[in-house]
Amino acid sequence: MLRVAPNHRERQLESFTATAQRSAEVAALVAEHPERFRVLTGERPTGLLHLGHFFGTIRERVRLQQAGVEMFLVLADYQVITDRDTTAHVRENVYSAVLDYLAAGIDPERTTIFTHSSVPALNQLMLPFLSLVTEAELHRNPTVKAELAASGRALSGLLLTYPVHQAADILFCKGTLVPVGKDNLPHVEMTRVVARRFNERYGEVFPVPDALITSTPEVPGLDGRKMSKSYGNAIALSMTPDETVAVIRQSRTDQDRRISFDPEGRPGVSALLSTAALCLDVEPVELADQIGDGGSSALKALTATAVNDFLEPMRARRKALAADESLVRAILRRGNETANTAAEVTLGQVREAMGTIY
Repeated sequence: MLRVAPNHRERQLESFTATAQRSAEVAALVAEHPERFRVLTGERPTGLLHLGHFFGTIRERVRLQQAGVEMFLVLADYQVITDRDTTAHVRENVYSAVLDYLAAGIDPERTTIFTHSSVPALNQLMLPFLSLVTEAELHRNPTVKAELAASGRALSGLLLTYPVHQAADILFCKGTLVPVGKDNLPHVEMTRVVARRFNERYGEVFPVPDALITSTPEVPGLDGRKMSKSYGNAIALSMTPDETVAVIRQSRTDQDRRISFDPEGRPGVSALLSTAALCLDVEPVELADQIGDGGSSALKALTATAVNDFLEPMRARRKALAADESLVRAILRRGNETANTAAEVTLGQVREAMGTIY
């Protein structure tokens, strides 16, 4: 009998199934021995952090930190220019993000918060790492494709090599665990490829990190699309209660007074229901039934109250933290020192393995 070779979609499904199984095994190990793991995670400071960041990543980081996992959190300021021409407001975004982290429960005594541009040895890893991947592999990365399509620009060398930058971010500190949604699995796989190929070519230096697939909800923006800084449809964590009410009031819904949860047919209404439901820890359909014929005004009022009540404790902590103008700078200075120490050690090991110490 002839054996039919699996097509691309089948291979992708097989790969994801194997990764998901490994992720479940790793999650069990983390629960049992959190001290054995080091996490690298972070984001680009292209704008203010919002509810999507909190439910999608920050809450999971706090959980891992409290479980006893060692955490490195990078604010990847260099990567801001992968798909844009300016670094305007990057510093303000970095400082704001640190305040948001602290208010949400990130502890700088247990989590190293640092900025990408402040760690030169990390970026030096890019040169040997780039020699380990092919142009075709970089072009196949789905995030590169998506960012390129969204930017409407020509493909820059920085965007093309973005997955290798992320590999350097993870491997400079010998990260062993990367919490990601399933859409970002290709980045972790690229890092695993880089680590394996370096070790095979030059000798064992890097651990091969595992992905920890997080079952976090996708928070819709106020227009029904994914909540995103670039779409302008987000509820920033740093907004005041009045600002939150204002952006929710301005969101588009429809003319039907009967409120129902229908993400495809009623994206604006469903986005507000989803946002309120996340903050209240209930199902969107339950809220829709509760509002009934109250119309969009009742829906917006309920959503604004739910969001403001949910964020109130974090806002109070954030306001108190922001009163000390030197706090964020001190945290970043200490985090950058820790990251630089780790990067220098790793770069020294890389140079020794490659025979480039003179």
